[in-house]
Amino acid sequence: MKKSGYYPIFLNLQGKKCVVIGGGEVALRKINTLLEYGASVETVSPSFCPDLVKIAKEGKIKSHTKSYNSQDLKGALIAIAATDNVKTNQRISIDAKKNGVLINVVDKPQYSDFIVPSSLTRGDINIAVSTSGKSPALARKIRSDLENQLGDEYTKLVDIISKARNQMRLEGITVTSEDWQKVLNLNSMTRLLRQHKDQEVENAVMRKLRRLGQKKP
Repeated sequence: MKKSGYYPIFLNLQGKKCVVIGGGEVALRKINTLLEYGASVETVSPSFCPDLVKIAKEGKIKSHTKSYNSQDLKGALIAIAATDNVKTNQRISIDAKKNGVLINVVDKPQYSDFIVPSSLTRGDINIAVSTSGKSPALARKIRSDLENQLGDEYTKLVDIISKARNQMRLEGITVTSEDWQKVLNLNSMTRLLRQHKDQEVENAVMRKLRRLGQKKP
């Protein structure tokens, strides 16, 4: 069965140049998200909304008060076209593809290399929901429903599992993917974590892993 046209991937944007062309509220939302993930953001527009002016003055982004040209994309990993001019957005898309820069044209997946999914974060858990650009409203609704289902107990669970993985390595115990699935009884684990029985969950995980895993000779 052929998948949708988008390959799901999580990018490391720490310190990477990301360019947002546009100076309005849409550009602001895109920039704030990029900053959350540690990107080095530059924005280009003849004018900027007050909030963008503010974060530029605070040194959080580099702003260039001018019209766009293709040199603005030099050295960028990704670019986001968020202007209100269709022809400008199309030109940015063409320039980006010529220069090997991944491009997202807001609300125009046909001109984009990638689309930005609706996502939620619980500690180190990051869940992205996409409808391949066909219905952003549905993606947001699914994400909202997931937010109600996934509480802070999942943040605790990630830390417990990470600690258990490291401990098994120290003890020279190999645990298969299938064994992990047997250990991860999410219903009972999250129920106990909501009751603040973190240590009980951790002890149970360690005990099961030692029983199921294979000790290196």
